[in-house]
Amino acid sequence: MSAGDGADRARREGPGLALLDLVAIMDRLRTECPWDARQTHESLAPYLLEETYEALEAIERRDPAELRGELGDVLLQVLFHARVAAERTDGTGFDIDDVARGIADKLVRRHPHIFADVSVSGADEVKRNWDSIKAGERAAAGNGQSSALDGVPMGQPALSLAAQLQRRAQSAGAPASQVDLTDTSGPAAPCAADLTDTSGSAAPCASADDAEAEAGPVSPIGAELFALVAKARAAGLDPELELRAAARAFRDRFRAWEHSSAR
Repeated sequence: MSAGDGADRARREGPGLALLDLVAIMDRLRTECPWDARQTHESLAPYLLEETYEALEAIERRDPAELRGELGDVLLQVLFHARVAAERTDGTGFDIDDVARGIADKLVRRHPHIFADVSVSGADEVKRNWDSIKAGERAAAGNGQSSALDGVPMGQPALSLAAQLQRRAQSAGAPASQVDLTDTSGPAAPCAADLTDTSGSAAPCASADDAEAEAGPVSPIGAELFALVAKARAAGLDPELELRAAARAFRDRFRAWEHSSAR
């Protein structure tokens, strides 16, 4: 079967069938190709990040043909990771069906206005319901001791990280003054001695100095950047996308200067 045959069959018989062809191809590559067979989640991680950024660039360029190709590369990474995970023998394995089933169940669960009897007044209420359901799921998974900030990937780009942390905090009811990192008058993190483990023994309490050492001191410029993220969000803008747009504008300006200087 050629790639063209698979695409033709998908067009004739409906969307989604080409995904089955892709799964079969991935299975064969994993078993017959030496390079594909040796890959792990860790070795594939850079490719997942790279392909995601390339898809983002295609979106920014407003290039549908390029975006289609880049989304295919992202999809390949999803299939590849699922195929690697399917080989686990320690009871933690999963396959692409588990991945698809998990996201399908999540979409149904978080859209009760579509799949249940919940009524909504518009998109804003849909978003509030989503956040509320997500918070409930997070609390249940954390045995009642979860933070609204649990699950935020700290390895993402700093502007996106700051924006996501601020969105989570805002949804949890935190006052706007929380984003002012120069204000040290707010409540400190709870002392660990106030919490007990399952055996009933108290955990040692870390000092404020210890907490600051773990997080690291916030420089004035860092606090200012964090506040700028809040300013962008208040204006309805995505700070990451805005800075990316500014970086592209600088690139184009520099190239124009470079071209004129070479004459």
